[in-house]
Amino acid sequence: MFLSAACCATPLFAEKDLTALQIAVTDLHGKPVDRASVVVKFVEGRSAAKFGKKVRKNWELRTNQQGVAKIPPIPQGKILIQVIAKGFQTYGKTHDIDEEEKTVEVKLNPPQPQFSAHQ
Repeated sequence: MFLSAACCATPLFAEKDLTALQIAVTDLHGKPVDRASVVVKFVEGRSAAKFGKKVRKNWELRTNQQGVAKIPPIPQGKILIQVIAKGFQTYGKTHDIDEEEKTVEVKLNPPQPQFSAHQ
């Protein structure tokens, strides 16, 4: 009986080192940006070695109509988030995530005017 209780408890401890991540993408006015391309990559963390190949560490997806992209559990630690959307500057930043659930809010900037050294 003790053995079965110990087996059931093990996955609970492993899940504490994972985070369910949401990326909420908006423009500067707070309007959701749908169909934005979101790339999420696990960079490094304290518990990376124990997950091995069992947990996916790279995701490429798009935001929904509410501007949200939901990532299934990914290891906690440094996570690179890149967002590309037509008509906006590309966003890229590494976030240190140490929570079981996290929503990262990304505000996209409008494109900058073209710059040329040739006048």
